[in-house]
Formats: sequence, C-alpha cells, structure tokens
Amino acid sequence: MESHVQILENYSLRQHNTFGIEATASHFAALDRKEDLLDVLEYRHKLNEELFILGGGSNILLLDNLRKFVVKNEIGGIEVLHEDAYEAIVRVGAGTVWHQFVMHAVSRGWGGVENLSLIPGTVGASPIQNIGAYGVEIKDVFVELEAVNLENGTTTIFDHQSCAFGYRYSVFKAAEKDKWIITSVTFRLGKSREVNTSYGDIRKILGEMGITRPGIADVSRAVVQIRSSKLPDPAVLGNAGSFFKNPEIEADLYHELQQEFEGIPGYPVDGTRIKVPAGGLIEKAGWKGYRDGNVGVHERQALVLVNYGGATGLEISNLAERIQQSVEEKFRIRLSPEVNFIR
Repeated sequence: MESHVQILENYSLRQHNTFGIEATASHFAALDRKEDLLDVLEYRHKLNEELFILGGGSNILLLDNLRKFVVKNEIGGIEVLHEDAYEAIVRVGAGTVWHQFVMHAVSRGWGGVENLSLIPGTVGASPIQNIGAYGVEIKDVFVELEAVNLENGTTTIFDHQSCAFGYRYSVFKAAEKDKWIITSVTFRLGKSREVNTSYGDIRKILGEMGITRPGIADVSRAVVQIRSSKLPDPAVLGNAGSFFKNPEIEADLYHELQQEFEGIPGYPVDGTRIKVPAGGLIEKAGWKGYRDGNVGVHERQALVLVNYGGATGLEISNLAERIQQSVEEKFRIRLSPEVNFIR
C-alpha cells in the first residue's frame, strides 16, 4: 500500500471511545488526508472486512471486539470560503474536534454554534446526528457536506435537503447509513445575529455573570459553565454524554402525566407533540446516582450513564435496558438511545 497510512492489527480502541470500553479492532488506521482514502478503500477490499468509520468516539458503545477495519477520521483544516460584514461561510475538515471549531468561530465573532460549545466529538459526526443543545441544532447553520462512497470511492456533495435532518437524525442514520465517510462540512455563520438565550439555564448563568446584553462569546462561556457543572469529563469518568434522546410524545399523554406526576416539564414541538426531558423522567424513576458495580447513572445528571472503570459495553447496555423498562412502566414512554451500539 503506497501511502503514509499505517495499518495496525488487533488494535485497542479503549483510548478512542469516551466510555473507555476495552475492545479491539482487527485492523485500524488513522486517516488525516482525503488523498489517502482510495488506498484505504483498496486495502479494505483486500482484507474483505467491513469498514467502520470512527470520529471522536463520543457517541458509541462498543459491545464487543470489532472484526472490522476501523478507520479513524482525522482530516482537519478550517477554510473560509466567503466572509463579509454579515456572515462567514466556512468549510471544516471532518476530523476537526468539534469544540475546537466552536472556539475558533467564537474567537472570530462568527455566530450560530456558540450554544453547542463543549459537545464532544468531531465535526464530521455533527450532521450525522444533527447534534443540538440549548435550542440550537446543526441544521440551523449547515450548508453542505462532502462525503466519499465507501464502496467505489466517488465523492458526493450532500446539501441541506439531501441530509433529511430531524431530531438527532439525518439520512446517514437511515438509507445512507455506513455507506460514506464525511470528509468536510460547510457552515454558514452569522456576524449580526441575535444570540439564543431562551433555553435551559443560559439566561440564569448570564445573570449571575452580570451580563445583560450577551454576545456570542458570553453565551459560549455560559454553556461551557453549565455543561461542566452537570456533565462528567470523559477523561476522568467514562461516559458518552446524553445517553437517551428527549422523547416527543402526544400532547394528550403529556397532559395525563401532568395530572399524575407533579413538575414534568414539556416543550411544544408542534400542535400535537410535546418534547419531554429524558433526564427528568429517569430521575423521577429513581435512577439518578444509581450504581451497580462498574456502571451507573451520574449523580448530577440522570441522562448520563457512566463507566466507573473496567465496565464492558454489555454491562452498560444492560443498565440502559433496565432504565428503559423502568421509565416505560412508570410513564408509558419508551426512551430511545442517542448513543450508537457497535458490535
């Protein structure tokens, strides 16, 4: 293989998933140049192994060793395609760490992603999941992405419509799942836009900071403070952030639950559906702070499942299933994992 890409065998993935699960890949390569992709795909065909594209490893749960060729996407770079007094259109390498890109944008006064500060993972994973937090989603600033077909090596541009964005959803989680490696994502970021402080504790934290007319950097700092106070650092305690999606339920069911249980918050999605915070449901079902051996539910945020050290993916999966059953029995709501189970 005439390339600078090094292929490793029986490679440990423990440092490449934020849960810190010990699992191995039969073959592994780190890819930092799009130019080497065709060589990687050719080598994959020689191995006759399934290809698995790995980003930051922040949204996966490894259930077993992978008899796969794991390619870690480390394609970097931030390129300004257009900038004027009102906006910047920026193309970002898919392997760029998401928070580093956010900080880059904030430092230049480019607005639109400040509410997504400190979300773990890479830029390439952001449209797959349509990541979101504090009232903002990737689809709000997304222009297009470039992706390479894993079978034939052809390059395709996916625009906003082609991605079919939904809540924590895109076409890459359905019809196009496991068919592509994203090499870059292009965003449109505004310079004169109003900041979004309406969701969660952002306004409260800004008030405590004494900020009455917040800018992009102020919102970013508030979000970082909130996330740091609620979510454990994966480098210290293995986790994948929010494990479950916030469920969207029928308004009739929500009103019934309000009668049965005091203080269940809800956010209207449309005229018939209400989004309910999954963390609150899990906490009301008695799971917050729960621990069973090496796995548990975080003491400050019930939406986060944690690996206290030495846990297997199966142990975490079993805990997740118990939580799902418990919440469904109590509230008649089936939680869906936000984390991807990999085997």
